[in-house]
Amino acid sequence: MDVISVIRTKRDRGELSPEQIDWVIDAYTRGVVADEQMSALAMAILLNGMNRTEIARWTAAMIASGERMNFDALSRPTADKHSTGGVGDKITLPLAPLVAACGAAVPQLSGRGLGHTGGTLDKLESIPGWRALLSNDEMMHVLDTTGAVICAAGDGLAPADKKLYALRDVTGTVEAIPLIASSIMSKKIAEGTGSLVLDVKVGTGAFMKNIEDARELARTMVGLGTDSGVKTVALLTDMSTPLGLTAGNALEVRESVEVLAGGGPADVVELTIALAKEMLDAAGIKDADPAKALADGSAMDHWRRMIAAQGGDPDATLPVAREQHVVTAPESGVLTRLDAYGVGVGAWRLGAGRARKEDPVQAGAGIELHAKPGDTVTAGQPLMTLHTDTPEKFDYALAALDGTFDIAAAGTSFTATPIVLDRIA
Repeated sequence: MDVISVIRTKRDRGELSPEQIDWVIDAYTRGVVADEQMSALAMAILLNGMNRTEIARWTAAMIASGERMNFDALSRPTADKHSTGGVGDKITLPLAPLVAACGAAVPQLSGRGLGHTGGTLDKLESIPGWRALLSNDEMMHVLDTTGAVICAAGDGLAPADKKLYALRDVTGTVEAIPLIASSIMSKKIAEGTGSLVLDVKVGTGAFMKNIEDARELARTMVGLGTDSGVKTVALLTDMSTPLGLTAGNALEVRESVEVLAGGGPADVVELTIALAKEMLDAAGIKDADPAKALADGSAMDHWRRMIAAQGGDPDATLPVAREQHVVTAPESGVLTRLDAYGVGVGAWRLGAGRARKEDPVQAGAGIELHAKPGDTVTAGQPLMTLHTDTPEKFDYALAALDGTFDIAAAGTSFTATPIVLDRIA
């Protein structure tokens, strides 16, 4: 077997054989295939695609590159959730303890932000003392005692994907649907969860800009999960507007705690409950009421235990940025558009995100929104507050926010886009 023949097969729009796929994934993981060679293959896959058989074998080969976890010893059924990433997407934080409060075990392996999309681990690390890195034994202990754990994937889980993802990020091949699907599903299947709900974002702030591409990605991932014995369902959800009223690490933790306390923005609550219902149904739990678990405080109790079990102080004061800048409405009327991508880039430039994986993030940086599409605003009213420890970044962030919102004449009718756009099962 040689890598040149594998590249040529896909370059010429051929189907990769199972033997070719197994060999190239293993050889790349071991360093036999060079980065520039795998880059050429990834670009050929982006341009020419893969069929379902190829994607399934590619996913299986990445799973086989590392260990597989098993939760059979738990007394509860397991359910996990994965989001393809967005702006203000803090849903994992209230969702994991909420589903745990309703009777499922939630082994949530999460990642860090890169570019305009936020990362769950970065958000939680704004809580003093909280640890993302747990051993497998520690992860099992937290899961068994609190019902939910949110942590980083260990080095032994799909190592081929870690290496390939870093390469795709710097070679313009992140958007390849076969590689997105296999990257996500190799980790989730290797994780060992019994059921999985996928939140596939659609819109300007998402990787999938249109609903047709999002449906293709969702169907591909649902097929991969189903073929591997994991009950899998996907919701297509809107990411044209930021979720909630915050984009940034500590800012989003604060908002998540508000949701767990029975308040919070309506869109965050709606999506959290919708995903919770899907997770519980997939896990075979039919009689639980997520809305009640938010209202009666049981979800908050599970949150506090989960955070404390990972070394965090649920009562600690969250970091606050040293500097703020207020953006006001230039005129009166109805806010009809607030672009998720622009807000995400603005928060990233303020220090909430990173351009490279090794870059630090500011816990208190980000953007706080004071109005959402459909709201009536008056000239001079605050629309957003920018937060950062480095005020020299304000101009850079404001440039990203230029043109991100529209205000129409007072009385203009407005119809909000539904949060859940479709369901793929």
